[in-house]
Amino acid sequence: MQDRKQALDQKLSVLEKIGFGAGDMAVNVVISSMMLIITFFYTDVFGLRPADVALLLIVVRMVDAVTDPLMGMVTDRIETRWGRYRPWFLWMAVPFGISVTLTFTTPDTTYGLKLAWAYATYTLVTLVFTAVTIPYISLIGVLTANPKERLSANGYRLFFAKIAAFLVTILVPVLAEAWGDGQLARGYQRAMGLMGLMATVLFLFCFFTTTERIRHEVDRKPLREQFALLLRNDQWLLLCAVCVIGTIGYVVRGSVAAYYAKYYLGGDAKLLSAFLATGVVAAILAMVASTWITKRFCKIALFRWSQLLVGVLSLAMYLVVGPGDVVAAFVFYFLICFIVDLHAPVFWSAIVEAVDYGHARSGKRVAGLAMGGISFFQKAGMGIAGAIVGWLLAWFQYVPDQPQTPSALNGIALMLTLIPGAFHALMGLVMFAYRITDGYYQQIRQQIIHEAPAA
Repeated sequence: MQDRKQALDQKLSVLEKIGFGAGDMAVNVVISSMMLIITFFYTDVFGLRPADVALLLIVVRMVDAVTDPLMGMVTDRIETRWGRYRPWFLWMAVPFGISVTLTFTTPDTTYGLKLAWAYATYTLVTLVFTAVTIPYISLIGVLTANPKERLSANGYRLFFAKIAAFLVTILVPVLAEAWGDGQLARGYQRAMGLMGLMATVLFLFCFFTTTERIRHEVDRKPLREQFALLLRNDQWLLLCAVCVIGTIGYVVRGSVAAYYAKYYLGGDAKLLSAFLATGVVAAILAMVASTWITKRFCKIALFRWSQLLVGVLSLAMYLVVGPGDVVAAFVFYFLICFIVDLHAPVFWSAIVEAVDYGHARSGKRVAGLAMGGISFFQKAGMGIAGAIVGWLLAWFQYVPDQPQTPSALNGIALMLTLIPGAFHALMGLVMFAYRITDGYYQQIRQQIIHEAPAA
């Protein structure tokens, strides 16, 4: 095992931080499309009924109940000369790109077969996504043991993630219209095929520019014992709850943004693209601002109060912005998307700290299953949110490509403002129970160092 003390002050180069960020940019080709356009694509391009989309999104996520923890255990048991996590970027880069393209391919066939195709391809992209995401979110824990460097690397990571979201929301709709030859479905296939190719290249870049420096001794603990250890890690359990709650709020808002721009604001394709881009630009700026703020102020306080403020702004947007109020809608949407993402670098750094917290308390480390569990809860939140959007669209009697009733318009407004705002406010309240401060974490690190065997 490499001496952990040497990694405490390990500084990561700018190139390595960029390479690390490139991995999340690749991951977010899928995450962004699932959060921002997949529901709109399935209803308005693919041609599925909203209720069927809701069931699809929730059913496929049940697969993650098995695959995410399983992948976490696999990464604990397989180590190569490149490390535990980086090899998966090399092995799965090409399958990842192919699965993205297939998910956005619309077969010209009957409704039943199209629905079956949607289930098959969405399941495939979910499985491949798991195979790269679990190693990726675990990677930061072995690049360096320095919490400041981890926070900085996560800042790079989330900045590049938002660049991917920007490309998905801006470039994909434009290319889909330009490359479709009059068939929007064909255009989406080609545009997302390009995104899949980009993701493949980015995973390879991440593989070649990062280095796993820390080697943790992984006990071959039975699955039951690993689960028992995690269930005794109260801070990890809290982050799991935060992950589900926050993801639901984030995805509900992101999924309905296209509907809001098209129907509530009465916009065309350009306004839709601009509205989605506004949210992404705000999120990118939030990554920069968060890194600056957390160097000077308590990162946990930033997490708590930013999410409570999102709840207040969401209520204000619902009350102030009416149908067709384009300028006010853009201003509020920018502010909400900026403030909501201030917590993101803090959250992803906190996960590693929670794993170390459990290690210090029990003397036994459960990393792979812990990371797999977080990924499962994130994707569970995505699935629940997608189902909520589909069911609510059906409840409010939304009809694709038709003038919407006042009930449908009000429902779309609620799904962009009050409903996700309530989830974010709840997440901020739950974080008041999180107690791994910077000072406490220093104690945890020192305890782990003293327990670690010499190299």
